[in-house]
Amino acid sequence: MSAGELKDWLGSDESVGSGWSKDDGSGETIGHESGRKIIQILEKNPSKDPSKYDQDDIDHMRRVVAYNKRHLAQEETAKQNTDSKSYKSLKNWGHDAQMA
Repeated sequence: MSAGELKDWLGSDESVGSGWSKDDGSGETIGHESGRKIIQILEKNPSKDPSKYDQDDIDHMRRVVAYNKRHLAQEETAKQNTDSKSYKSLKNWGHDAQMA
């Protein structure tokens, strides 16, 4: 997903309740917070120049890839049902399972 697509998604009502809630009482999910970090990374380096990523960016991108890979392998529902919590959670993490 592009930064703009992810921003639009995170601003939607569907995005808010998908995933595990953070332990800080904010009501935000872990995936929603991750999505905000992804947007920052994409906007900071729109050309995707590897030399412009810092270690925090790389660590978060690795976390995102691992999460998406694991959940796509476990949950076929996300690929088939756009109303599923799995699909919505993956979108919070920057991956639209309906896109090739």
